[in-house]
Amino acid sequence: MNAVEIEEAISALAEQPFDASEFPFAFLTAFGNKETTIKRLRKGESNKSDLGGVLQTSNIHIAVSAPGEVGNTLAALRASPATARAKARFILATDGDTLEAEDLTTDDPPVACRYAEFPDHFGFFLPLAGITTVKQIRESSFDIRATGRLNRLYVELLKDNPEWGTSERRADMNHFMARLIFCFFAEDTDIFGGNRRFTTTIEQMSSRDSANTHEVIETLFGTMSMTNAQRELAKVPRWADMFPYVNGGLFSGSTEVPRFSRIARSYLLNIGALDWTQINPDIFGSMIQAVADEDERGALGMHYTSVPNILKVLNPLFLDDLREQLQEAGDNSRKLLNLRNRMAKIRVFDPACGSGNFLVIAYKEMRAIEAKLNERRGEPDRRSEIPLTNFRGIELRSFPAEIARLALIIAEFQCDVLYRGQKEALAEFLPLDAQNWITCGNALRLDWLSICPPTGTGVKFQADDLFHTPINQAQIDFDNEGGETYICGNPPYLGNKLQSDEQKSDLGNVFEGRIEGWKSLDYVAAWFMRAADYGTKTSAASAFVTTNSLCQGQQVPLLWPAIFAKHHEIIFAHTSFKWANLASYNAGVTVIIVGISNSDRKRRKLYSIDQDGLTQEKICNNINPYLVDGPNLVIESKRDAGRGRAPMLFGNMPRDGGNLIVTQEEFAATKTQRDDVFAKYLRRFVGSEDFIQGKSRYCLWIEKSQHQDALRSAQIAKRLDAVKEVRLASKAGSTRDYARAPYRFVQIQGTAKVSTIIVPRHSSERRSYLPVGLLDASAIIADSAFAIYDAPLWTLSLIASRLHLVWIAAVCGKLKTDYRYSNTLGWNTFPLPRLTAKNEADLNESATSILLARESYYPASISEMYDPDEMSRAFPSLQQAHDRNDEIIERIYIGRKFKNDTERLEKLFAMYADDQKGGQRREAMVTEGGRI
Repeated sequence: MNAVEIEEAISALAEQPFDASEFPFAFLTAFGNKETTIKRLRKGESNKSDLGGVLQTSNIHIAVSAPGEVGNTLAALRASPATARAKARFILATDGDTLEAEDLTTDDPPVACRYAEFPDHFGFFLPLAGITTVKQIRESSFDIRATGRLNRLYVELLKDNPEWGTSERRADMNHFMARLIFCFFAEDTDIFGGNRRFTTTIEQMSSRDSANTHEVIETLFGTMSMTNAQRELAKVPRWADMFPYVNGGLFSGSTEVPRFSRIARSYLLNIGALDWTQINPDIFGSMIQAVADEDERGALGMHYTSVPNILKVLNPLFLDDLREQLQEAGDNSRKLLNLRNRMAKIRVFDPACGSGNFLVIAYKEMRAIEAKLNERRGEPDRRSEIPLTNFRGIELRSFPAEIARLALIIAEFQCDVLYRGQKEALAEFLPLDAQNWITCGNALRLDWLSICPPTGTGVKFQADDLFHTPINQAQIDFDNEGGETYICGNPPYLGNKLQSDEQKSDLGNVFEGRIEGWKSLDYVAAWFMRAADYGTKTSAASAFVTTNSLCQGQQVPLLWPAIFAKHHEIIFAHTSFKWANLASYNAGVTVIIVGISNSDRKRRKLYSIDQDGLTQEKICNNINPYLVDGPNLVIESKRDAGRGRAPMLFGNMPRDGGNLIVTQEEFAATKTQRDDVFAKYLRRFVGSEDFIQGKSRYCLWIEKSQHQDALRSAQIAKRLDAVKEVRLASKAGSTRDYARAPYRFVQIQGTAKVSTIIVPRHSSERRSYLPVGLLDASAIIADSAFAIYDAPLWTLSLIASRLHLVWIAAVCGKLKTDYRYSNTLGWNTFPLPRLTAKNEADLNESATSILLARESYYPASISEMYDPDEMSRAFPSLQQAHDRNDEIIERIYIGRKFKNDTERLEKLFAMYADDQKGGQRREAMVTEGGRI
């Protein structure tokens, strides 16, 4: 269940007559407990309560008290030995009149309220449903309740008006919902004159059977689009004439309203009963957009973009600078005035704005700075000089685009109330401004300069309908000399395999002709490129949230040279962190934030999350595209391993339809089948999963000279016939060619004479070390892994080090959340100092210690031993061996252990840059006929 569904369930429970015997089970059901779980509690099989209540292990102890005894019952629950034994997180007591509850694991204040009001505290109990981001939900509980109610109305209206759900009319439906949201907000904030005027009018003027509900609403909408003079001509009824003239395009055009059923009418009145003064425009929009999207409705209420995460973008982009200037200004009236003038000309532009989260938060933060500024100047009631028209956006879908503008309007009113007072805010709020700042369209096809033109152009545009007309036709005077533009947002990421044909075409529109291999780029890369293009025309800085793949692996040499060619540099960045929403099933995607600009910033800031979850800031001379303090370089693949290291090769690929592979069960059966020939040609077959999980497989490994001898086994003959058929049926000509030699693998990269170092191609990012291993010469390495044959043992020591892992994580990139190892990009480029004989001996010994420690924990698998939650506790000698290995290696590099991964990467990139310079010098000497 999601948060909206839970809120609806407990609201329904609170509205029902209180049933003392049934309440605990109904309460737990509302939080998603399965019927079988409830049955076991009813029967007492899993109910551990010692107070006649219901105790669910690790969750909650509930007891229904006698009238007036709620406090005493809660105290008994707190002192109960059963509560402690079952490790219950919550205790709850109620008598049907009042309700009290506590979270025993936190310092959060307890809940104490009337029984009918406990749904207002639903966020307090959400850990019962596995949803842990409770703080955000508490802060946005109204938005979740409103979203759920609006969703029920939306679905009910589409049921009775299916034509409104078609592609032709969906925009009309969405526009209708935006109008409703405005009216609910307006009636609770005295914009309509108070007394829930909009909801009350519908309740009084529409019949209970809902036959004329749509007509009443149409009349209200039409009235709010008319001036007084227009109303006289239209003969507006007196009950509608009480509503003010709103204008602003919100009620212009068609005022048609879908027909209402009795249920839909009741839903509408129920929504109006909510307290809409509690709306949070900076997060409400991201939730409500799911109402209009069937694909997203299953995660209703989960589209929460936290304010702290958004500020990770906006603060270093420009807000921190404004706050610093405010602090420097002190009480100097002239400096404060200069800052206010500067802020009035700043534009914030989100070319993937969704429902406007970034724009709303930027607006609210700037208003807070302006309010402090005005207070220092002795002008606390001064009208804001920060226009909404300076907050621009592009959004592909019509409903979020409308909600974005509506959210900004609401944010402006709330800020006016907060900083100037209700009276002043109401006096200046209506009629709404008819200017448009949110464009509905494809950001990768539109001209950003026409939507957010450079300042000081004097360009003027004109339009009729603010919701449906592009900005380049709007009635706006952009003659603001000396302003700045800050581009920000959270564009869609979409790796190349997830892109639709249309999205691939969008990428081509941006990159075709300037980047070879652009089809491998993530979709979000196009926003960075467009921002760099925009920045060449005007004073701008840009920052986007993106998956970390843009700054790892093969995408770095594709994208970033093109960005640098536009004279843009990385001015700040935030390394990987979780961009989480409220869904219990989604812990959040791992993202980074990258800010770019072509204006020089002396202080370049790199942010990261430390082991304690705290944000650390580092001032850098330069931030390279791998988000490391170092020179702007890109790591290119190298074909050869280079000086001093053994080559790393792909494993061997059978292309056999599985017929050359023998499972552990089949291998065991050979011992009873007495097929000595079959057993003679079996060798251990090891891929990434086999090695990491400790699984056993085997393969038939037959040389050409052994083919005829192998056919003496009926099992082998049968399998080789099957291999031949599979290869002949292949679409690949190279595979069909090998049907002539069914006894052998199609691609044989190598085998060992003494030993093989195996390196899995993919492994979990949770591990602190790469799962490298040593196998004997008989093992055949599968193509899901890399192999280094007959290499010195110190090679394993290097690959098993923390130093090597951070290099791989940076330059090779990831597949989803797994490290994606590359021999040409990771191993062949890994900076390696010249090792002395003593160094090699020490590393050989260190590698031996790691392998012996693993052997001591047999039969534990690599996966078990390298589980980061268990390694130090359950496998201490292995952890100690790795710690010693890291110390030996890092002393070779810098004479001591590195402080952290950031320092490790900085050293590696510096060495790589030196190697590149040395290579260029050697190449130049050869070119000039010199001798090295």
